[in-house]
Amino acid sequence: MKQVRAKKSLGQHFLNDESIARRIADTISGGELPESASRWGDIPILEVGPGMGMLTKYLIDTGRPLKAVELDTESVEFLARLYPGLEVIQGDFLHMDLADIFPGRELAVIGNFPYNISSQIFFRILDNKDQIPVAGGMLQKEVSERICADPGGRERGILSVLLQAWYDCEYLFTVEPYVFTPPPKVRSGVIRLTRNSRTDLGCDQAKFKALVKQAFSQRRKTLRNSLAPMLANAKPDKIATIEHFLTLRPERLSVDDFIALTIALLE
Repeated sequence: MKQVRAKKSLGQHFLNDESIARRIADTISGGELPESASRWGDIPILEVGPGMGMLTKYLIDTGRPLKAVELDTESVEFLARLYPGLEVIQGDFLHMDLADIFPGRELAVIGNFPYNISSQIFFRILDNKDQIPVAGGMLQKEVSERICADPGGRERGILSVLLQAWYDCEYLFTVEPYVFTPPPKVRSGVIRLTRNSRTDLGCDQAKFKALVKQAFSQRRKTLRNSLAPMLANAKPDKIATIEHFLTLRPERLSVDDFIALTIALLE
């Protein structure tokens, strides 16, 4: 089987299984989307960090408008030769204005995301949630599990809550080290995010984010401890409405629970 170079997210590790590349690309294609997200199966695609084209050829096969953003000059030049009709934007996804890529249109984001900045990439997707109704790709398994963790799970954290406020997050499959040459020391996970039906949190978004971050700042402690600075300034009658949460650790709470806390303590 022909070896395909992996994105630099895996350093000098090379994906040697074409079927895995196809499955990753399929996470945002119409036939693979859940029924609830099928209406997004034909929107333009932005591939983040295509490297040497690991996913690109399968994304081209979808027939949908496709652009790629790549920081590495060598990769940009290689892709220009390999796919002369593909628009490759040289730049940093974390600092791009996504509204300029497909003006006036929603887009799907996909990639084999660099492990060291994968959380930042998903925060960037969150910042552009009104333009990005679906996203998918491969990242380190632990981060994938964190994004998709349900309330009560030990993996649940800030990224879980903030993303799940706006997206349905699915852990699709695990990619084992042996499909890379040489094998990395970590496993990878492939996930998909599709926008849920929420249009408004019912509270200030900045305050919601601040409270979630404060709650997980001491994740081994109960909320009574981690939220102490906010509790000190809250009205007693408001505290009474969320008293039942204060003996819990933050990973136990749902998105709606955090919204209730935000309203009680910060509004």
